[in-house]
Formats: sequence, C-alpha cells, structure tokens
Amino acid sequence: MEKIKIGFLPFYIKLYDDCGSGAKARPRLEPFYARLTAELEAQNFEVVTSPFCRIKEEFKAAVKMFEDAGCTAVVTWHAAYSPSLESIDALAGTDLPLIILDTTETFSFDPKQEPSEISYCHGIHGVMDMCSMLRRYGKPFAIAAGHLDNSDVIARVAGYVRAAVAAKSLKGSRTGSIGGSFDGMGDFITADEDMLRRFGVTVVYPEDGVFADYRAKITDEEVAAEVAEDEANTYVVEPFEKSVHERSARNCLAVRKWIKDQNLSAFTANFREINPDKSGLEIMPFMEACKALARGTGYAGEGDVLTASLVGALLHGFKDSTFVEIFCPDWKGNTLLLSHMGEYNEALTVGKRGLKEMPFIYGGAKNPMVAYARYRGGQAVFMNLYHTKDDFKLLISDVDMVEVNPDEDNFTTRVRGWMRPHMPVAQFLEELSFHGATHHSALVYGATVREIEYFAELIGLEYDVI
Repeated sequence: MEKIKIGFLPFYIKLYDDCGSGAKARPRLEPFYARLTAELEAQNFEVVTSPFCRIKEEFKAAVKMFEDAGCTAVVTWHAAYSPSLESIDALAGTDLPLIILDTTETFSFDPKQEPSEISYCHGIHGVMDMCSMLRRYGKPFAIAAGHLDNSDVIARVAGYVRAAVAAKSLKGSRTGSIGGSFDGMGDFITADEDMLRRFGVTVVYPEDGVFADYRAKITDEEVAAEVAEDEANTYVVEPFEKSVHERSARNCLAVRKWIKDQNLSAFTANFREINPDKSGLEIMPFMEACKALARGTGYAGEGDVLTASLVGALLHGFKDSTFVEIFCPDWKGNTLLLSHMGEYNEALTVGKRGLKEMPFIYGGAKNPMVAYARYRGGQAVFMNLYHTKDDFKLLISDVDMVEVNPDEDNFTTRVRGWMRPHMPVAQFLEELSFHGATHHSALVYGATVREIEYFAELIGLEYDVI
C-alpha cells in the first residue's frame, strides 16, 4: 500500500524561549519529537516535520507547508503548554483533518518523581485548551492519549489517520453500476444526483456492448494466466469444464479493465440484469468482485451504489474492509451468518477457496465460476449507511468474527462467516431495524468504533453506536 503522507505539528510557547527556560527544555523535547516522528514512520506513514511552532505566523506557515506537500492529515503534539489563540486560526482554517497525539516522555509522575520533570511533560493542559477551542470552532478532530512505550497510543493515532484517509477518498470518487439497482429493493436505492450532492460520488454506467469489446481484446494468454492463478489458490469442489472457467476469467478481466479505464473506486453489479445482449457481459462477475475487494476496490451487490461507495472509501484507509450481508440468526450460539451469492473480500478468508461452476438460474447470463470461502476470526466493526427522512446516517457496532473449526464447517459451498455482536443477537437485530439499517453492510477488521465515528464526523454524517 502506498505510504500515507501526514504533517506532524509540534506545539511550544514563545514565553519559554524568551525567559530562557527553553534552552534547558528543548534539548530533551526536540529529540523526543524526532523519536515520535520515527514511530509514526514505522506505521508506514511519510511524515512531514516542522520546527516547534509558538506563534500565529509559525503555525500558519507550518499548516500551509503541510497543505502544499499534499498531506492527508495533520498530527499534533504538545511539547509544552501552547496558548490556543496562537494556533486556532490555522487549525480551524485548514481542510486537513486533525489528530491529536497526547503523550509525554516520562512514564511515572508519582510523588517520588523529580519535580523538574514538569518542564518536559506538561503539554496536557495545552491540549485541553486547544481542543476546547476546536469544539467551539466546530472543527472535527480525533485524540489519542497515552505513554509512548506503555500504551498503543501510536497505533491509535494511525487508526485515526486511516479513518481520515477513508473519509477524504469519498469525495470525488467514482462508482460503477452494472445493471442498475435490483428491481423492488428499496432500502439502499439512492439517486445518482444524491450520491453526487451528498457524498461527491459520481455513478458510472457501462455503455451498451462495452464488455463485449473488452472481451474481444483480451488475449488467450491473459485468460490462461488468470485461470492458472485461480487454480493455484483454490481447490475444486465439483468437476467442471475448463471452458467455463476460461469464460468466467475472460469476463472478469473485462470488468477489471473497465474498472481501471473508468478510474473507479468501487462498483456494483445487479445479477438480475447481467445479459450478453445488453452490456456484453456474459456472466455475473462473482470472482472479480472478490478480487477487486482484495485489491482495494469497493463492492456491494444488487446495484447498491451507496454501500459500494462506502466500502470503496473504507478500503482506502482500512484494507481489511468488505461488503457483508446478514443472512441467518443462530439463536443458540448467539451469532449471525454473514453470506452472499459469491462476493466477499478474499483477502479476509482462511484456507483455500472452493472453486465450482454455479448453475445460474436468475436471468439471461451463463453459468459463472465461483470460489467460496470462510471469513477469518477476529475483532471488527460492523457498519451500515442508510437513509433517514432528510439525510443519511451511519450505524456502528463493535463485533467479533468467530473462529470456526474447519472440521465443523458444513458450509463449504457458500460464502460464510459468523459474526457475534456484543449483545444478544435478538437485541442486535431489533436495534438494526429500529434505526432503519439496510440489508447491505460493511465490515472492517481491526478498526475501532471511535475510528469509524471520526470517519463519520469528517464526512458530516450523524451516527449511532449500538
């Protein structure tokens, strides 16, 4: 993944330099700033640094430098108290998201500590002064506090940066729609004009026959390479004709080339409308949806541009994201089966995928190849973007994906994963439908609820946590 560029802004106070105390403190604080920079770089960030900032002109110049350098976000750190009115105009005036790193070098500050350590560790009240003003100015921010060596504070900062990347990527993105929306499915339907107005997302449709043109230009060598890659990463569930696999590979490659040529961040396909006489696509591109998600391209089923765009944005910051759909409740085990016809992020599964030909009875398309797999276990955040009467809202919930014993898995011919909410399944389902959640959702492994809240705040979405 390409490195994310961030600006790292150190706060200080001119008074200390004027009165001479800075001459003692800076030799400790500036090397610590360098160490913090190295820790951020270890998170795969490209870090743009600045001299310690003390007055309005210095803060303004640093923020402009970050903007000109193309930074995605600004991470702040208070080396000492810094009066908020010196920095607030620069911070509130930039479009760059803000993440506050609230940390100090010294771990213990009990009564046995040397009082002189105060000089190196009192930035916390500068943080409070600044954050109070940011709230007054209506500037969203995230904050992570903790000791550098004895907490996960850097990892939490990194998570907020990735949330900022995801939020920033939504505006100006492009989502492809193959076949439009599933006729009669109302919950996720969103007008193209609303996608552009509210989220800055342009919906793109393929021209008639475009996939036939792409298919004709794909070489047999490209198809053979795609088939060979599939064979190396799957096992055969049921025997099938190789020509079926080759046909699927050729059509999936056609979709891939369309995604690239149209510069799409996400796409969706309505399996009911896949028809070689319309777009020229012969099969439902199940396997390409799985591979696209693993590559970082968003996807949702049935023509759902809303959820596809959400997943596409999330993948820019959180590579372990996917489209999911709740299928069946396990009342006994207090879990929910996540499944779909054949679409999932294949990078988030365990073991080899099971390859087979699907008898396609849902429309005019030919039989596709599918590769079934099971989602891995782990902590995740479940989210759902849905319409309200006047706008949109995000539902967020901390969940666990269950680790399944493969010897007890009878679902080898299905996409599957078992999700356990942090409440009884019955209550969770009640909450989802009470709020108005759609039946299409997103799942992000390894994220936190607060990171997703920050994502929502940056794109101006109200949210509820359940």
